[in-house]
Amino acid sequence: QVTCIEVVEAYVERIREVNPLINAVVKDRFEEALQEARHVDQLLSEGPGDDCLEEKFPLLGVPITVKEAFSLYGMPNTSGLVNRRSVIASSDATVVSRLKQAGAIPLGVTNCSELCMWYESSNRVYGRTNNPYDLQRIVGGSSGGEGCVLGAACSVVGVGSDIGGSIRMPAFFNGVFGHKPTTGVVPNDGQFPNAVGARSSFLCTGPMCRYAEDLEPVLRVMAGPGVSRLKLNEKVSLEKIKFHCMDHDGGSIFVSPVDKEILQAQKKVVEHLESDLGVQVQRVAIHKMKYSFQIWSAMMSSKDSEGQEAQRFTDLLGDHGKPVWPLWELLKWLVGMSSHTLPAIALGLTEKLVNLNLSGKAKLVSMGKSLQEEMEALLGPDGVLLYPSHPTIAPKHHSPICMPFNFAYTAIFNVLGLPVTQCPLGLGSEGLPLGIQLVAAAYNDHLTLAVARYLEKAFGGWVVPGKV
Repeated sequence: QVTCIEVVEAYVERIREVNPLINAVVKDRFEEALQEARHVDQLLSEGPGDDCLEEKFPLLGVPITVKEAFSLYGMPNTSGLVNRRSVIASSDATVVSRLKQAGAIPLGVTNCSELCMWYESSNRVYGRTNNPYDLQRIVGGSSGGEGCVLGAACSVVGVGSDIGGSIRMPAFFNGVFGHKPTTGVVPNDGQFPNAVGARSSFLCTGPMCRYAEDLEPVLRVMAGPGVSRLKLNEKVSLEKIKFHCMDHDGGSIFVSPVDKEILQAQKKVVEHLESDLGVQVQRVAIHKMKYSFQIWSAMMSSKDSEGQEAQRFTDLLGDHGKPVWPLWELLKWLVGMSSHTLPAIALGLTEKLVNLNLSGKAKLVSMGKSLQEEMEALLGPDGVLLYPSHPTIAPKHHSPICMPFNFAYTAIFNVLGLPVTQCPLGLGSEGLPLGIQLVAAAYNDHLTLAVARYLEKAFGGWVVPGKV
């Protein structure tokens, strides 16, 4: 019905219109994208039949955006670190390359938090990204620019990565869909910083989209040959899924209580599933979830099976240069002279504390392994858990520093290796997105994706910002 050039021009125009307000796209490649769109139109006019093209290029002409932490040829790849300001990618990350080979057209790269280790996307290279539903609110992190650009209707598909909720929190705060696949299926290479040691089994690369139906085709392309480990071709009968529901983590002292509106939205999902599908949603209370933050933190800093130490955050901040002294950076920050953000400095300071209690850490790692077994047994081959995406709706700028561990609601599933789909559930009383996490046992991504498509129809999915 429309040409590819018209589609790409529409998205370019949209980004130019709203990016001055949201600051999500930090570097564009509009000229190259328009040239690639012309090539697509030429291919369609003279190429073989549509079926043949669809098989070869499943994402032909689809505009996408990419988190700046991923290499996209010719684009910056700083991850918000000032001393990487001059770094330009000379190749594509594996997932970016696969998307391009499938015909997708990258429009540019989007903002993230400094070194991708905080849940507000703000840094000293590109500044701060603002939520399209309320510019005074955060977009989440670290794939915050991606969540924002999708929520603001500036892109169709986003490339995100997630080691503590970095796909799911931005998807939640910006009212879109995000999928953290089962660990080890989608390649992580070509992003900075990449995970090493034990963390390499916690980091996941995955798709972010405005529409639930787009998650699966994009996941197929991203996973490449690894997709065979997922059961995406299996037909899902929603009535046969064993649904479980947990309202909160059990009351961790480190985390805010869950907002009433989020609880209410989850309750509506349970009621709808029970009345529409005729299923019984089982309420569960998993005691160890109360220690989600401590478990994630201990497992993130643990050695891998070969005894390799976790990479220190202060070394990453230095990026092969002089080591960063967090206390000295804090003093510099107080007088406006540090090139680092306060959350990054704070993380550098707390990192040292984690390793002070080694016996306590070992107990928490053991608790994490036990929780993983408990979850796998609970969910089995046909189970889906409903769980809050975050204890609060999108917070105001800077406020995460007061409740720094609220990301535990998403982070726990990284160390458990489970697939999770973040699903929007319309807007709350303040016009901000609500949502829910859908969790399944390892390699059962097809279950959470199917439930996300179902809930999108039932609850409306993504809502245009400003449409009150």
